[in-house]
Amino acid sequence: MKGRQAGWGSAVLDRFQNPTQVLATGFGSVILLGTLLLRLPIATTSGESADWVAALFTATSAVCVTGLAIVDTGGHWSAFGEGVIAGLVQVGGFGIMILATLFTMIVSNRMGLRARLMAQAQTSTLTVVDARRVVRNVIVFSLVSEAVVAVILTGRLMIGYGESFGTALYHGVFHAISAFNNAGFSLWPDSLTRFVSDPWICLTISGAVIVGGLGVPVIFELLRSWRRPSRWTVLTRVTVVVTTLLLSVGTMVFLMTEWRNPGTLGALKDSDKLLASFFTAVMPRSSGFNTIDVSQMESSSWLVTDILMFVGAGSAGTGGGIKVTTLGLLAFVIWAEIRGEPQVNIGHRRLTESAQRQAVAICMLGVALVAIATYVLLIMTPHSLDQVLFEAVSAFSTTGLSTGITPDVPPAGHLMLVVLMFIGRIGPLTLGSALALKERIRRYELPEERVIVG
Repeated sequence: MKGRQAGWGSAVLDRFQNPTQVLATGFGSVILLGTLLLRLPIATTSGESADWVAALFTATSAVCVTGLAIVDTGGHWSAFGEGVIAGLVQVGGFGIMILATLFTMIVSNRMGLRARLMAQAQTSTLTVVDARRVVRNVIVFSLVSEAVVAVILTGRLMIGYGESFGTALYHGVFHAISAFNNAGFSLWPDSLTRFVSDPWICLTISGAVIVGGLGVPVIFELLRSWRRPSRWTVLTRVTVVVTTLLLSVGTMVFLMTEWRNPGTLGALKDSDKLLASFFTAVMPRSSGFNTIDVSQMESSSWLVTDILMFVGAGSAGTGGGIKVTTLGLLAFVIWAEIRGEPQVNIGHRRLTESAQRQAVAICMLGVALVAIATYVLLIMTPHSLDQVLFEAVSAFSTTGLSTGITPDVPPAGHLMLVVLMFIGRIGPLTLGSALALKERIRRYELPEERVIVG
């Protein structure tokens, strides 16, 4: 029995030495399966097989919980196709939340991963039970959250809009899955613009997006210690503070910029403007719903949305982007450098140098990836820089918002966005975990040299 445990421990150790292969293979396999299912004639309303590019793009967008679409989700796909999309979103959301939670627990533990696995392989510790408990908690929490959102949406659609129970339930469940997993797929061709003045719909969807974006570790810690912020971990503290700051600033910026814009907030009542601005600030966390026409937004609002999308959601959440923790850590690094402090401190904790390097690496690689994709798309399409940049950031951050140019991009551009969504989905998680778990001990030090920076 002990030999079998040791063999299992060694196998897990080998797996975690290269988490990129595990994630890439898993997500790639699900995308392939989703593409084949969406290619079936039964998956479209016309009864004809969907185009390969459309099926691949939609499957990738669903598994990577992005929400970008080159065909009308509610009009092009049949009930079977929409069910496949919802299933792919659920699988993608489960996968990200489970793996992100496991990585968060392992990386944040005082003992390194290798030491933990070696010790567990040689003793009778309950490694498998711990992993199963985490998986169970994530699945139960996700399903309960989605059920609550689905009940609220179903009731509102029945009472406020006269939909039958079956139709309301169908729409409620689909959009609950899409919202909690930060996917942004909608069965209505105008996304959620018809509900721009409905706080029941908008606030419920926003709440689901925020909770899904924060992640299970942060939510559970908030539930346990919400009255004692001083006991929060650095992950929870940075995630909550930065998320709150970005939501507040985003709401105010959109409110001021779009206040008189007749294409967005100009025609709404003041109270509805505030609701729409808040909703618009929440969605770049990594969900592609919209209650105002994104294509009619001011260029300055597009730029702010680019920034919010690039940052994304929490490290253990379903959202994409470089993550709010990365931005928070970089802010503390800059603040410590400005003050001339030799160490970077967050509350009563000191930030390790490896964490600082990881934050810089993730941010710079994200910038490079978006820049390259934007350049390629500019060559492929006749659209302006701000539109193409918006599309590239949305795909990389798996947000799903669009200025409306997605269907007009040529097939080669669609494949480019597929690659960008795939890398953007697995990239930050695998890169962050790989960098955190791959620490080498240098047995010598080179002579130090001061270099002029700036």
